[in-house]
Amino acid sequence: MNRTRSYLTAYVMLLPALLLMGIFTLYPVLYSVYLSFTQYTALELGAGKPPVWNGLENFRVVFSDPLYQTGVLNSLKYLLVVPVLQLVSLSVAVLVNQKLAGIAFFRAGYYIPVITSISLAAVMWEWVYAKDGLINATLQAVGLLERSSAFSWLLNENTALWAIMLVTFWQGFGYYMVLYLAGLQSISTELEEAARLDGASRVQIFWRITVPLMRPTLLVCSLLSTLAALRVLQEIMVFTGGGPLNSTYTALFYVYSKAFQNFDYGQAAAAGMGVALVGFLLSGLNFRLTRENYREGK
Repeated sequence: MNRTRSYLTAYVMLLPALLLMGIFTLYPVLYSVYLSFTQYTALELGAGKPPVWNGLENFRVVFSDPLYQTGVLNSLKYLLVVPVLQLVSLSVAVLVNQKLAGIAFFRAGYYIPVITSISLAAVMWEWVYAKDGLINATLQAVGLLERSSAFSWLLNENTALWAIMLVTFWQGFGYYMVLYLAGLQSISTELEEAARLDGASRVQIFWRITVPLMRPTLLVCSLLSTLAALRVLQEIMVFTGGGPLNSTYTALFYVYSKAFQNFDYGQAAAAGMGVALVGFLLSGLNFRLTRENYREGK
């Protein structure tokens, strides 16, 4: 009886949050799944007509569209930023996890890019990437680039995507650094002290104690950054709009274009389902690895 009452109390307390989640998360997701199997454009919306069921036609059109294929390929390329981002974030977290004078200032400094608006950041990075910007000036100063060969990094189809990936890295590593720092500070110092007394070096302590205990945090951060890379949109819109020559056209930008430029909500939903499927697969992999890690730790 007491157990049932405890469950009821817990669900009553959770009810407001569950209602909000159902209205603003679950319902839009389910409606998007429904729209992906229908023909629903601005014409039907303006005429007050309901969506017309057309089965898998949207998926056939979208998945055979070369532009969507290019977007998926660019989104997969964008995932290359994930391991670099995680490695640097963890390294910086280890560095700032020291008891030094003024270390709080450095922690706050690393986090500033996270709270910087992408629109404001674009002003700085467009100057950095400009033909007469900081990168080209630096390369010219060290003799790696001729002045006549200077180019805008955001207007070159071979460098534009990598340039935006660097912006994502710059703006994201402070966030993951904080998560890793919290994970590092949750590890008992007694374990490290015991290993040090047994003669273990700092490298051995890091790989054999710190990393295994940080594995849940590593997996969560990797998943978060992977999903963020798959659904990158703001940077593309602000810097290049998918150009030049569709070199920065990502899968989610395709969804945005279909929904808010072509006003074809059915095909936009179908394209979004493709992106969501990859996210679900990665989430399942993450939960599986985390569960196995917990079992090994028992």
